[in-house]
Amino acid sequence: MGKRLLPVLCQLRHPLQPPGPLRRLRVPCRASSGGGGGGSGGGEGLLGQRRLQNGQAPSSCSPGGRTPAMRDSIVREVIQSSKEVLRLLQEKNPAFKPVLAIIQAGDDNLMQEMNQNLAEEAGLNITHICLPPDSSEAEIIDEILKMNEDTRVHGLALQISENLFSNKVLNVLKPEKDVDGVTDINLGKLVRGDAHECFVSPVAKAVIELLEKSVGVNLDGKKILVVGAHGSLEAALQCLFQRKGSMTMSSQWKTPQLQSKLHEADIVVLGSPKPEEIPLTWIQPGTTVLNCSHDFLSGKAGGGSQRGHFGGLIQEDDVSVLAAALRIQNMVSSGRRWLREQQHRRWRLPCLKLQPLCPVPSDIEISRAQTPKAVDVLAKEIGLLSDEIEIYGKSKAKVRLSVLERLKDQADGKYVLVAGITPTPLGEGKSTVTIGLVQALTAHLNVNSFACLRQPSQGPTFGVKGGAAGGGYAQVIPMEEFNLHLTGDIHAITAANNLLAAAIDTRILHENTQTDKALYNRLVPLVNGVREFSEIQLARLKKLGINKTDPSTLTEEEVSTFARLNIDPSTITWQRVLDTNDRFLRKITIGQGNAEKGYSRQAQFDIAVASEIMAVLALTDSLADMKVRLGRMVVASDKSGQPVTADDLGVTGALTVLMKDAIKPNLMQTLEGTPVFVHAGPFANIAHGNSSVLADKIALKLVGEEGFVVTEAGFGADIGMEKFFNIKCRASGLVPDVVVLVATVRALKMHGGGPSVTAGVPLKKEYTEENIQLVADGCCNLQKQIQIAQLFGVPVVVALNVFKTDTRAEIDLVCELAKRAGAFDAVPCYHWSIGGKGSVDLARAVREAASKRSRFQFLYDVQLPVVEKIRTIAQAVYGAKDIELSPEAQAKIDRYTQQGFGNLPICMAKTHLSLSHQPDKKGVPRDFILPISDVRASIGAGFIYPLVGTMSTMPGLPTRPCFYDIDLDTETEQVKGLF
Repeated sequence: MGKRLLPVLCQLRHPLQPPGPLRRLRVPCRASSGGGGGGSGGGEGLLGQRRLQNGQAPSSCSPGGRTPAMRDSIVREVIQSSKEVLRLLQEKNPAFKPVLAIIQAGDDNLMQEMNQNLAEEAGLNITHICLPPDSSEAEIIDEILKMNEDTRVHGLALQISENLFSNKVLNVLKPEKDVDGVTDINLGKLVRGDAHECFVSPVAKAVIELLEKSVGVNLDGKKILVVGAHGSLEAALQCLFQRKGSMTMSSQWKTPQLQSKLHEADIVVLGSPKPEEIPLTWIQPGTTVLNCSHDFLSGKAGGGSQRGHFGGLIQEDDVSVLAAALRIQNMVSSGRRWLREQQHRRWRLPCLKLQPLCPVPSDIEISRAQTPKAVDVLAKEIGLLSDEIEIYGKSKAKVRLSVLERLKDQADGKYVLVAGITPTPLGEGKSTVTIGLVQALTAHLNVNSFACLRQPSQGPTFGVKGGAAGGGYAQVIPMEEFNLHLTGDIHAITAANNLLAAAIDTRILHENTQTDKALYNRLVPLVNGVREFSEIQLARLKKLGINKTDPSTLTEEEVSTFARLNIDPSTITWQRVLDTNDRFLRKITIGQGNAEKGYSRQAQFDIAVASEIMAVLALTDSLADMKVRLGRMVVASDKSGQPVTADDLGVTGALTVLMKDAIKPNLMQTLEGTPVFVHAGPFANIAHGNSSVLADKIALKLVGEEGFVVTEAGFGADIGMEKFFNIKCRASGLVPDVVVLVATVRALKMHGGGPSVTAGVPLKKEYTEENIQLVADGCCNLQKQIQIAQLFGVPVVVALNVFKTDTRAEIDLVCELAKRAGAFDAVPCYHWSIGGKGSVDLARAVREAASKRSRFQFLYDVQLPVVEKIRTIAQAVYGAKDIELSPEAQAKIDRYTQQGFGNLPICMAKTHLSLSHQPDKKGVPRDFILPISDVRASIGAGFIYPLVGTMSTMPGLPTRPCFYDIDLDTETEQVKGLF
């Protein structure tokens, strides 16, 4: 470091406020007396290439009597200013502490110490990545790329030999982390005059500061000669001098006219070592000389005898210390810019253009005609960092939950729920409306918006309904990937669910066939001479009140209590699942093989999305919370009536491992390139029917305070919306701002007395021709659904999803009656045929409604008895006269209440085709008794779910399933027939 740098560092240390601990990302270089590299002019390196020779200790001098104290004062001022700016930033962002990474090839530990001390004084973290002196260009680039993607690092500097300072190396640096200002982008902005938007070379800035403040030179009109500088340092010096009004020349040491140029110069800046053949006498007496190189006055140059020759001499140490301080200043600026980027801003999101055709092609043809953005590009556009996404192919990515911690202080956007009237079996287009709305908001009104959708089950995809990516010119793309497998979340749920099911029956088998001692010895085996409990077994011991950790110390009674769950097979509620509609798995017999030793029982399969693990995924808010929820899932009762959980079976950790990736929301995009989260897919008729809390929470942070998150609830408002409010909003703590209620003329005609609608059967003429009376009569269902939403205090905007057979008179009538029923507004939507442009009026209505104050309230108090909560939903939402409990349902309610689960919300499993329990009762049925045939408990998810009537949790296939039309072109590998 030179004898003069150590005192400077000592002076800069401030004992009154010790810095926080350093965060090291790599092992620092070991001390060495050898002369490690530091590039020179080709790139300024970490501190402008400082290297005093052994025994050399020159001093700065000037004719005005200025001393090194002036330089030290400048350095101290820069550091204190940076420290104050950082303090103000951290007042608003307490966890923020910028990290400077220095990639060093060689052993220059004195420089390392100087950087570290200055960073500590300013309050920054610093890390050195130390590579061998002979590191290759490829190895340097590899380290740069790692630091580019490390979100903990806000600034990156290089301390490498001159021969490694190639354009290839320098321009790998991310410009926003290039605190030395060496990349072409930063240099280009400086030359263009945009210094406030870039990082300026600390060495070049130090030269200017020292000339003006330490030497006291007025640079305006001065003739400046920069000798021996190269690359970024040369360009930055020329630009900064010109900004000061100086006449700047640049020259290399071997330039033929060098002597005459030196004679003409008022100020000479030396950017690299002076060759011995160039005499000092070429420099005119009284010329101010600033040295950025280490051996200008070495040995043969004559040392002190020449110093008086110059009007002012600033040595390289002066530049080095000040440049290091100015680099710290750049680091603080980098951190400030980074924080600004994390705050809400309107996305710079180039949307994809649509070219709608008429007639409208099939959904898959439309999807295939649009080329989606690369998902990493989309992620960057919406403010996600590169280490916050995990890319699956070209168009899908999982988003890590760490983004919630980063944006925890960000204000949430507006929260919009899309629900619907009681649908036909064909569906009324809630997903399509959801996509059309966000396309309108972002692509046409330039408002940040996010759609949050459920992942579709493959049961309906290959069964009756087909895909769920939206439709027409309002859909998620690529729709094949959306509808088939996605990133494997449902498969993970299936695996986890069935692992737990296997654990239940296996445990019963082993308990039935082994003594207490044999069972205990197998559960807690001797491994390498040591017997110990696993972590989850210790948790079970604690639950049982056995405060022991040594397996050998349990009494016989404690061994029996620990080893035996004593599951009552008749109380098992946990079923196996499959993501296929298969009616023949609704009731099966298991355990008929000889190896099962006569243990068999009746069981069943549910559709995978009906698994409680799906509900847990949809309602959890963190990985830790998911693990707790999985562990408390009740699968049966023991013979004394106490609940048996996944924790008791010892399988919680394994379930969490299977679900660790599924918990991350999936990022996709709409046809117009706006972002979509696809995550979780519980059915609304047999589960709670909403996408994940995590997807909503992340999206609300990403859109910012003025943005919108639009999520969809399954089926009619009586089903999905009621559960969204009473279950999902309780779990998330989020408050909705607007409900968009989707209606179609087709469905309203059905509710007005029109012929039955059957999937796969052509619609009757009543649905394809104008029929005002049917529409008017059917609007009773729309009015009832508006009233249901109003029970929760949320404004309603009706979105009439227009079909090509709808007439203007029918459209106007629906909108008029909706407004009379209390809707904030009612708007016809044409997104299916023309994309987001067709839903701009809906988007404007939603924005206006969201500006009103929501008076959200829950429908019931969870502390009410289970029966009263069921009755409240039946009467207030469905319009029932009362409920009727089967003896089995009443027994289950009594058991769950006795077990302490009576204070959970209710998730009704009911047909979606009617407000009542009878699918053929359309319109608004009245005075019916709602039969509750059974009651189950999803304790991990956090709700009780009564089964209404003969509700099935495993759908069946129709006579002509969708799979007849689905095929693969084996040459192009393109999927055909999805819709």
